[in-house]
Amino acid sequence: MPSMGFVQQLGIGALTTIQVAVCAYLLALAIGTVFALATLRPRLLTKLIWVPYASLFTGVPSLLVAFLFYYGGAEIVSGILAPFGVAQRIEITPFMAAVAALGMVYGAYLADLIRSAIQNVPHGQFEAARVLLVPRTTIWLRVILPQMLRLALPGMTNMWIVVLKDTALVSLIGLKEIMAYAKLASGVTKEPFIYYLLASVFFLAMTWLTYYVARNVEQWAGRGFHPVVTKGASHAL
Repeated sequence: MPSMGFVQQLGIGALTTIQVAVCAYLLALAIGTVFALATLRPRLLTKLIWVPYASLFTGVPSLLVAFLFYYGGAEIVSGILAPFGVAQRIEITPFMAAVAALGMVYGAYLADLIRSAIQNVPHGQFEAARVLLVPRTTIWLRVILPQMLRLALPGMTNMWIVVLKDTALVSLIGLKEIMAYAKLASGVTKEPFIYYLLASVFFLAMTWLTYYVARNVEQWAGRGFHPVVTKGASHAL
């Protein structure tokens, strides 16, 4: 039987895991949205920023990015703040490094996902809203965003699950999340199967909860949408 003390520690680690995943996903969503909107129309300045960013953070493993941020983040932040006259050194905690690494890596993937969803919204929606003199902000919030959400939701759900599971890697930079406590409990009790099984149950439960919430959000986003079903063969053969 697992020790209740270690089970409580697993609960603390699970809470930390959720906090890292939520903060990292919100950061990735913000970065992805900004780049998605900025790259809808190709501009030289946008390309000069987006192409190196996407190449770097999609080409380097998220664990390696977390190592770079944890061990070199203080120097990076100091270098950025130095031109503004800020000489104070800011220490990067494992939590900050984990959130920054996961957020910036998956922000690149979400940018492509969100941009593709916006581009798949029928262009006539934009034209009809302009003809009706709908304000630009209202067009994006009330017309484009709901349709984009319906198209992007499956990919965004999968991306959240990937971010959640990748939090298991950040224990290697010293963050006390659920996998770190499971490893600690396994080493002390010599019963690794029990504690790693409990950690697996946590991730499975979070995945199930994610799909349950996503299904309800998908129903909400798809209300009033009636896809046209074409009768007959779906291919030309």
